[in-house]
This record gives sequence, C-alpha cells and structure tokens, in this order.
Amino acid sequence: MHFTSEQRLDDGVLEREFTLGEIPGILWTPGSASAPAPLILLGHPPLGLRKMYPRLAARARHSAAEGFATATIELPGSGDRPRWPAAEQARADLRRAMEAGEPVSDEIVDALILPLVEKAVPEWQAALDALLSLPEIGGPVGYSGGVISIGIRLAVVEPRIAAAGFFAGSFVPRAMFEEARQVTIPLHVLLQWDDEGNDRQAALDLFDAFSSKEKSLHAHLGGHTGVPQFAGDAAAKFFTRHLK
Repeated sequence: MHFTSEQRLDDGVLEREFTLGEIPGILWTPGSASAPAPLILLGHPPLGLRKMYPRLAARARHSAAEGFATATIELPGSGDRPRWPAAEQARADLRRAMEAGEPVSDEIVDALILPLVEKAVPEWQAALDALLSLPEIGGPVGYSGGVISIGIRLAVVEPRIAAAGFFAGSFVPRAMFEEARQVTIPLHVLLQWDDEGNDRQAALDLFDAFSSKEKSLHAHLGGHTGVPQFAGDAAAKFFTRHLK
C-alpha cells in the first residue's frame, strides 16, 4: 500500500488516498482516535470513485464521528482503471433493455455482476490485508453498501468481516441466492421501496435467503437515491453494536 496524498477535513477526519498495485483507494480515520479503530469497508456501485466521492466521504465522516475508520477501493473497469470490454458490453445490453421497457434477462444480469464479483472480491481482501497492517486500524471489520453481490461473497469467504450493512439496490444473479444462504453474520439491510431500478420482490426473497440469526430489513419510501438521514443513524448504531 502506497499513500499518494493526505488531507485533514474540517471535522478532523484524516483522508488519505492510496494505491494498492494498480488499484486506487481512499482511507478515512477519525481525528481523535486514541486506539486502533475498527474498520468499515465502504462498498459502492461501479461508477468511479471520483463520481462517488461526495457520498462516500459523507458516509466516512459519519462513521468517523462514531469512532470508525473507513476505506474504499476503485472497482475493476471503473474510474481510471483499464476499461473492461465485457463489462461495458453488459452495461450497454442493460441500458438497451431498460430503455426499451423490456425485462432484464438473467443472462444480462449474470454477465454484468458475476465477473465483477470474481474480480473485485480478491481485491477487497488484498486491501483488507494492507489496511489491517496499519497501526491505526484494528478489528473487527464491517462491510457497508453495494454492490450487494460483492458484499454477499465477502461475507461468505472473508472471516474477518463480522457484520454487514447491505444496500438492496442492484441486480442480483440467481447464483448469489445460494451464496446468500451461507451468510450467517449479523445483517442490516436497506431497501428503498419505490426504487425504479430494483426488483422489490427479488430483494425481499434475497433477504429471506440469508441464514443470519440476526438480520433486519429497513424499508423506506422513495427512489434509489432517497435514503433518509435517519437510516444512516440506524446503520451506525448497528455497527457500533457489533464492531465495538
């Protein structure tokens, strides 16, 4: 891990950009931490860190106020990383189907999501190795956000993740439902009830598939970007309960 820049935000949070091989990322740590801080990995859609930065930084600062360090990495094929022709073709097929008002086929969803999961999850694990080697970062570790299929795979294969907060707002391949049945860590799932790009029933079926003894579904009226502020407060309390 190589830090490439750092700045102190106005609330004291230390923000450092880094690279891990070819993978860019950002680490935020609380300004007044007196001991190694528990870590939350911030998931996000494959839109590029620059575009996602305002939302990610807001989530990071909110978490820092609760005593958490947070980190994120650029997903394969996004941002300044090399283009990924197969992913771009899958996104083009998705756009065509949605613009035509056609159902999004399982084949499109599989082509869009499954290769991304296969590439991204080992990169998240490599980032976690590097982050936990820093003296200011400690366990346990949580995962928060999307792409939900990446979070599911991480929850299955990565024992260092002790709790997860998922955003039920992305397409989920049918194969991931089987993996969801292997998830046993505590879960906090957010669902926007009127999300025009999300199959509500599929999200409910996915929640039902999780095998966690503690899982809660928080559904709110509104579209994809209409998550209310108090939903973030509830998520913070969830992570405080399980990571501190």
